[in-house]
Amino acid sequence: MDFDKDSGSLRLRIFNAIEDAILDGRYNEGDSLNEIKLSQEFGVSRTPVREALMQLEHDGLVKNIPNKGAIVIGISDKDIDDIYLIRIRIEGLASRLCAENITEDEIVALEKIVDLQEFYLMKNDYEQILRLDGDFHKIIYSSSRSKPLRYMLSTFHNYVKHARDISVQTEGRAAKTVAEHRAILNAIKSKNGDLAEQLTAEHITNAKDNLSGNLGCK
Repeated sequence: MDFDKDSGSLRLRIFNAIEDAILDGRYNEGDSLNEIKLSQEFGVSRTPVREALMQLEHDGLVKNIPNKGAIVIGISDKDIDDIYLIRIRIEGLASRLCAENITEDEIVALEKIVDLQEFYLMKNDYEQILRLDGDFHKIIYSSSRSKPLRYMLSTFHNYVKHARDISVQTEGRAAKTVAEHRAILNAIKSKNGDLAEQLTAEHITNAKDNLSGNLGCK
């Protein structure tokens, strides 16, 4: 893996790379993360790797065990369930604030995303639909103009990425997701914060129920 040692934060780059590998399932629960092997893989010294592993432990994704090093904990089914319950409560607030604060350029960007999702839905291209799903919610978080809310929800959205990937491919869910996004967009465009909040809470609830029903993990 080629890391540019002269740009950005090495610790942050390594943290993001390992975090993605854990959330994507490339590292599984119980896997050992060896500092020396990781530093060789990333082509860096052990210091930024050690710092990244400490941050991952702080975030609850790994646990440092004496004489064993960092062990992957990952995201459990209960973690995912808890995250969805929290998102149901607060993601609607983000859409309400978005409806109150969104700019015309951001509305155009949201509309383009939903248009593209509808296009890819006809092609059954779930990978593109999922990618655009992330973009849709990121714009809403940003348009809320609330930095704490944006940080919290972006982290949650990232943590359930693998679950969302599975969920959106279950029969009928992609079409419902895109239709729900269109309804949320229309509420935001009309500056109807009450409706945007309600529809978003329903959207997250439907996603949670779909995941529970199809995976049987909660």
